[in-house]
Amino acid sequence: MEQKIIIYGTKTCPFCIQERAAYADKAVYFNVDKDPVRLEEMLALTGGKEQVPVIVEESKITVGFQGDVFLSGGIPLFGGT
Repeated sequence: MEQKIIIYGTKTCPFCIQERAAYADKAVYFNVDKDPVRLEEMLALTGGKEQVPVIVEESKITVGFQGDVFLSGGIPLFGGT
């Protein structure tokens, strides 16, 4: 049986919403704003980092949005000049 991917996120995070849509029924989603137990699990996985989404695929843990997002005009939204 294939193991489900786990997504820790929030209802208002646009990247969490995108990840939920992308993974659809292949993933289990936990809203860490509403579930303190799942928040503690997420913090343990991220070393205390409060950044979402956190995606757990078997032993691989991805923290935060990893894609390319640009504002209009080709200006990077994250980490660029």
